[in-house]
Amino acid sequence: MAPETELVGFLAGTLTTLCWTPQAIKILRSRDATSISLVTQITFVIGCALWLTYGVLIGSLSVVLFNAITVALNLLIILLKLRYDASLRALREARAYSQKVADFFDKNMR
Repeated sequence: MAPETELVGFLAGTLTTLCWTPQAIKILRSRDATSISLVTQITFVIGCALWLTYGVLIGSLSVVLFNAITVALNLLIILLKLRYDASLRALREARAYSQKVADFFDKNMR
């Protein structure tokens, strides 16, 4: 691939990858991820993983490098979403509570 073509790829990759950094930092600082769509993030990671595969297949360092970084950053955002989203946390707590109730009845109703 021509050097100027890879340069454009590196510039584009730098900008599109860095745009996710403030989101990750904001979630880490605020410990709030309620405004993040889990479905959107998962879909985006799958798309970037496919771009990463494409980059490997065509031998483009810029496509591989920046999609690998973007996948990693967005996996972090997904993990933060799962950890800090209050609605998901409430759902996990409700499931745990209902399991305790079910276990209690199972144990005491035999």
